[in-house]
Amino acid sequence: MTKPIEIQIRKASVLGSSMAYRETGAEGAPVALFLHGNPTSSHIWRNILPLVSPVAHCIATDNIGFGLSDKPDIPYRFFDHVRYIDAFIEQRGITSAYLVAQDWGTALAFHLAARRPDLVRGLAFMEFIRPMPTWQDFHYTEVAEEQDHAEAARAAFRKFRTPGEGEAIILEANAFVERVLPGGIVRKLSDDEMAPYRAPFPTQESRRPVLALPRELPIAGEPADVYDALKSAHAALAASSYPKLLFTGEPGALVAPEFAERFAGSLKHCALVRLGAGLHFLQEDHPEAIGRSVAGWIAGIEAVRPQLAA
Repeated sequence: MTKPIEIQIRKASVLGSSMAYRETGAEGAPVALFLHGNPTSSHIWRNILPLVSPVAHCIATDNIGFGLSDKPDIPYRFFDHVRYIDAFIEQRGITSAYLVAQDWGTALAFHLAARRPDLVRGLAFMEFIRPMPTWQDFHYTEVAEEQDHAEAARAAFRKFRTPGEGEAIILEANAFVERVLPGGIVRKLSDDEMAPYRAPFPTQESRRPVLALPRELPIAGEPADVYDALKSAHAALAASSYPKLLFTGEPGALVAPEFAERFAGSLKHCALVRLGAGLHFLQEDHPEAIGRSVAGWIAGIEAVRPQLAA
């Protein structure tokens, strides 16, 4: 009988606050840093980490304001998360890592890779954030049957970004956790499975980090600083030569399969993995396929790294 992989939940002191993270895998192995999105936490990687741990030292953070991490009095803008992730990497002494990311985790990963390409051994990503010139690019799809769903998503996120409306929907009604999260997963989560996602956000005040991020999405040039930063990050991604692995679900949410195929083809050394039925939170529908693919990808890269360095 196989012994279950033990995952430790630890805390690190970062910029005067406590950041939680999950950790598993051999100390001497290359680091795989897992970055989550909104409104999740490292919990979303729980079924993937054990599959990657044989080939990597896995570290999955709870972004500041999420999961078991503290909620300091900050605006929770994208650049706040950048500061805390940078400080976490420094605190943990990470000098080289595979980045594995979804949703806002991809924005953090792209921005980090653009500034510190020397740190990146490889990038695996899914349902990624990019600068979107118009609202039609948000939940973009070429499939006629998906157009109504895409339009509904655009209307909802416009409301999230509207002062007053966003507060009522996300802070008061907790709709991002209760509706957007389960609405982005094909299978139905049980109450027990939802509990760890609900736990960090019991009050209106505790949900402010969740409200902040829809307002940071780089759409139609706004907010300008996030839009420009991610435009630069995507230019750096297009020019980069480190290995990449892109996962796509059918029909997807932020990233439709047909878009994913074109995007992977536009990058250097990028493999595409089609997972099958999936929306936004692909980790909940396809943990085994994601975990085994990431593990095999890392093992393959590590096998040829000595040859590349020679």
